Amino acid sequence: MINVAQLTRNSRLVLIALFAAFALPAAHAQQTVPTTLPTTPSHTGVDAAGFGDTNPRDPDQMRMMKDMSRERNSIRQKQIVDDTAQLLDLAKQLKDAVDKSSKDQLSLSVVNTATEIEKLAKAVKEKMRDGQ
Repeated sequence: MINVAQLTRNSRLVLIALFAAFALPAAHAQQTVPTTLPTTPSHTGVDAAGFGDTNPRDPDQMRMMKDMSRERNSIRQKQIVDDTAQLLDLAKQLKDAVDKSSKDQLSLSVVNTATEIEKLAKAVKEKMRDGQ
């Protein structure tokens, strides 16, 4: 038998946790489980975002979700088109600047433009990936 007075606080907490882990499931196992399902819905009426009831069988809500999805895709597509047009402009600027520079000299603006192109290209790639 263990002398509880000699145990440290942490050891007592471990023993309590072990007792709870082994003793409580045995007490719960003796309870009876109802054979009928509850008549009220199990959801709380609030979706994960906290905006209200999300019933996947509600046709109005399904239509609204599809419309919202189409709208998001449309906005994303417009952003991709705008960003790629900007990429094209930056690439032309970069080509012109490189053509004007000598083989031993690159200006800081050329390096900055290349960095900006890289960032914008990554952003476009992420937007395209998000749409899949």
